[in-house]
Amino acid sequence: MQRIDKHNYYLNIAEECSRRGTCLRRNFGAVIVNNDQIVSTGYTGAPRGAKNCCDINRCIRIEKKVPRGTRYELCRSVHAEMNAIIHAARKDMLGGTLYLCGVEADDGSIVGDAIPCRLCRRMIINAGIDRVLVRDDKASYRVYSVEEWVEQENMNDIDDDY
Repeated sequence: MQRIDKHNYYLNIAEECSRRGTCLRRNFGAVIVNNDQIVSTGYTGAPRGAKNCCDINRCIRIEKKVPRGTRYELCRSVHAEMNAIIHAARKDMLGGTLYLCGVEADDGSIVGDAIPCRLCRRMIINAGIDRVLVRDDKASYRVYSVEEWVEQENMNDIDDDY
């Protein structure tokens, strides 16, 4: 048996976390790791005490045919990255890595080409996390340098559609 590498180990945990998600469209799982220790996990779900989309069987973004990556303010859910960050102390996240995996709710396939939304990127920056690894499929992932996101913020590099 071949031993799995650390990045895929943590991405597998993020994928498993996504399965706790409550979104009817796609669910994400996030794992924050620092010094080879899991600091926090999170998944997509409504705020505490609020009903989840899967409980009310309704998604406004599906009903309105909102394209992926837009109009998150319509969504009931708190993103996985946000949930992982708010459940950890900043001192434990400084210099850490956030692992992110998305799964389609209808068929369980990996969400390819995912990236944290602009608000999640800002939270990741403030949390002191250094890099983000995002799973594209079982065999590949992308690595983002959070410092590059800071540079984009400094350049005010905001899309016209934002």
